[in-house]
Amino acid sequence: MNRTLLLAFCLLVSFTSFAQTKVDLEALDKYYARMVEDWDIPSASIGIVKDGELIFTGNYGVKEIGKSERPDQNTLYAIASNSKAFTSALIGVLVQEGKLGWDDKVKKHLPYFAMYDEWVSNHMTIRDLLCHRSGLGTFSGDNIWYKSEATAEDFIKHIQYVPQAFEFRSGYGYSNLMYITAGEVIETVTGKTWAQNVKERFLDPLGMDRSIASVNDLESKGNYAIPHGRENDENKVIPWVSWDNVAATGGLISSVEDLSKWVIFNLNNGIVGNDTILAPSTRNTVWTPHNNFPVNQADDNFDQHFSSYGLGWSLSDYHGRMKVGHTGGYDGMITAVTMIPDENLGVIVLTNGVKSPIMAATNYALDSFLGLEVRDWSAQLLARANARAKNDTRISDRIASREMNTSPSIQADEFAGNYYSDVYGDISIKREDEDLKLIFGHSPLLTASLTHWHHDVWEIHWDHPQAWFSFGTIKINTDNNLKVIGFDFDVPNDDFFFEELKPYRMEE
Repeated sequence: MNRTLLLAFCLLVSFTSFAQTKVDLEALDKYYARMVEDWDIPSASIGIVKDGELIFTGNYGVKEIGKSERPDQNTLYAIASNSKAFTSALIGVLVQEGKLGWDDKVKKHLPYFAMYDEWVSNHMTIRDLLCHRSGLGTFSGDNIWYKSEATAEDFIKHIQYVPQAFEFRSGYGYSNLMYITAGEVIETVTGKTWAQNVKERFLDPLGMDRSIASVNDLESKGNYAIPHGRENDENKVIPWVSWDNVAATGGLISSVEDLSKWVIFNLNNGIVGNDTILAPSTRNTVWTPHNNFPVNQADDNFDQHFSSYGLGWSLSDYHGRMKVGHTGGYDGMITAVTMIPDENLGVIVLTNGVKSPIMAATNYALDSFLGLEVRDWSAQLLARANARAKNDTRISDRIASREMNTSPSIQADEFAGNYYSDVYGDISIKREDEDLKLIFGHSPLLTASLTHWHHDVWEIHWDHPQAWFSFGTIKINTDNNLKVIGFDFDVPNDDFFFEELKPYRMEE
């Protein structure tokens, strides 16, 4: 082949390759606009990073229902557990500096740290904290910290009472408590809070100047979305809730513009400008599978061969390409950050509702940019979400089982008093004028009123808006002499397990 023909051939190949991967961004924008309407999500802010640039931003809906202000690429959303990647990166920087080691025992830095078993307490490492193999079940113990005004140290001191779900290092249980512990290790080693560390180590160097780690800074920054819960299949405004004391597991608040800088930094292997913040060994460690999940090799829509959790990142392959990402769930906000490193591609999806199309938006973008056959991910995943909601009869079954016209055998004055939960701490039931109140000692936003349901069961009416749970009851328990000894919770939901609390009566 002569040089002229060779040049023509190379140009043809280059043009063909470009044509195959070129994406109609206008069509993508229209698809996302329709998706937001179909899912009835108040708003979504979506960004796509390619080859080191934020090449697409799409902003849809309104920041608060009933108002007209729309989001833009600088609108702030709580990114919740997408903060975990910042925590593992902070640990990595401290390892690089010789201030701790991945396999340091946690008790070396936090002597008071204790788990369900003494041997596990003594052998739990920093690495174990970050890959969800502690032996605790997914979300188990989250009632300890949720909406609490106590400190991270207080939460950690109650971990020993959280029940074991599987053998240490032999399973997967997504644990926010372990990341809260990792944040406390960071503070102990550096003498600075997680928020100070993340700002100095990442936010400032990357120019993420709108990102914050406290709801107290929202007003000074401005341009933020409002969280929404869902009630009777409609969106409902709920207040921002402080996660300042658990920032290491989910406290960061950011925007598409700022997160694009984080994605570019990660796709560039921890380098910003001429500064290598994350050494190759750190990047390799956090992106190495530490906890593997089964994959259906016989029938998988993603041509997936592995699925796992690294350190602060979920890892898998997507149609033969490595995928790195995470999702986040905050009260009234769901988010996702996803990267395909081989393609220098990243997708950011921020939403302010609890019925959210984060993966529909993500997968549609991935398919489009990878030149794959594009599926209508929005329609498919919406149908699945609707079916799942329709088939969830936990609350309706309980309502149907209610026995009307019954009377309690234990009167309110007999069970009003102080209780203690080893997992949580002080809980009380008190008379306030004509009301019967359920009071969580260090979580005032969980205060509730109680009304008789049936027999010795009382219905919980939350005093404040709740994003993750609604209907619930408590059942008063007695011993064989009919003396009140405690009560049990029944609050059906997927995220916060009140049944773990098991409060028992304190002697007056």
